[in-house]
Amino acid sequence: MTKTSSIARILVSMTLSSGAASFAFAQTPPKLDQGAPATNSARSMKSTASTVKADNPLQLANDAPTIYVVVKGDTLWDISGKFLKEPWRWPEIWNMNRDQIKNPHLIYPGDVVKLSFDGSGKPLLSLLGRGDGSTGFSRLSPRIRSEAISDAIPSIPASVISPFLSSPLVVSEGALNAAPRIIASEESRVIVGAGNVIYGLGLKPEQGSSWQIYRPGKVLRDPVTKEILGYEAVYLGDAKVTKFGEGNTVPTTLEVTKSTQEINRGDRLTPQGEAILPLYSPRPPSKEMNGAVVSVLGGVAEGAQYSIIVTNLGSRDGIEIGNVIAAQRGGEVVTTNTGEDEARYSFSSLLPASLRRNKDGIPPEVTLPMERNGLAVVFRVFDRVSYSLIMSSKSSVKVGDKVTSP
Repeated sequence: MTKTSSIARILVSMTLSSGAASFAFAQTPPKLDQGAPATNSARSMKSTASTVKADNPLQLANDAPTIYVVVKGDTLWDISGKFLKEPWRWPEIWNMNRDQIKNPHLIYPGDVVKLSFDGSGKPLLSLLGRGDGSTGFSRLSPRIRSEAISDAIPSIPASVISPFLSSPLVVSEGALNAAPRIIASEESRVIVGAGNVIYGLGLKPEQGSSWQIYRPGKVLRDPVTKEILGYEAVYLGDAKVTKFGEGNTVPTTLEVTKSTQEINRGDRLTPQGEAILPLYSPRPPSKEMNGAVVSVLGGVAEGAQYSIIVTNLGSRDGIEIGNVIAAQRGGEVVTTNTGEDEARYSFSSLLPASLRRNKDGIPPEVTLPMERNGLAVVFRVFDRVSYSLIMSSKSSVKVGDKVTSP
């Protein structure tokens, strides 16, 4: 690993005053298996946590481990879910302040996470040191630790969202019209995919050789107010320049290196920006949120775990990267008539539903309660909309479903 691709993390064997990552060490460190919770469960310690007097105390997950060794492929959401029934309360169990939530301590594969409790019984997590899988863990001493930021454990699966971190996902009307365009493909292919050659006009060498391919998409409209929130730019894939042309007269040759959908003549090209994975702690919004699902990426009407949804909650509403939102299902008005009621044939059926009752006093129509259907983490925010990754769902999340604070 080169020095230019890494950063120095200074880990000091002391407890931070904030308590966000207090480095305390056991007298006799237990032996740990890489990537698996230690066998000693926190179940016996939960009685202490139950004594916390709070409106909404943290609830530990069933069989939460007392010690866990972080492995490659973990995410902060995964780790939080091993300890908490409500993973979005990650900052609370680390006792983070507001600054640390937006700029959290990095966690790497091999780090050892320990569960303990404070004097009031509140569960807390801290970093112990580095596990080696055989001799326990090594004590963290005051030394420089150089590791690449890219090696740190991400908040949510990076492979799913990385193509959308530098993409112009929401644009104004006609914004892509002036962008370089694909005018042809090798052998005049109708449908183009990864490995095929395409030709474009309007590409400039100073913009680099890496490009992304887009197609103007549908209007994003608020399902409640009908306000136009923006226009989707549908990401189709990536392409690499093999030979630059000259402006709008001599075509540029590109090879398609990745495709998510078929690519056609007329699709647009934009320079590929650096996809910087945001570092944040999953957390609830700072205020109550009420919105709706506007779109599900991929041109489908519904999504499930690891699908990306667009909601009508943007920066103007106070939504932030890292916020966790809950998808809600319900609210439908249904009839209570099961075929046994004759009141619907009487004169009372002419009255408004709110005034009607059958012989048992049951109204003819009722509204079903709202039920939580899934959880999603916001990873990109625009003025009027935001993009979120569904982390869990009981059933499909559909366009029009309500989203709220968890």
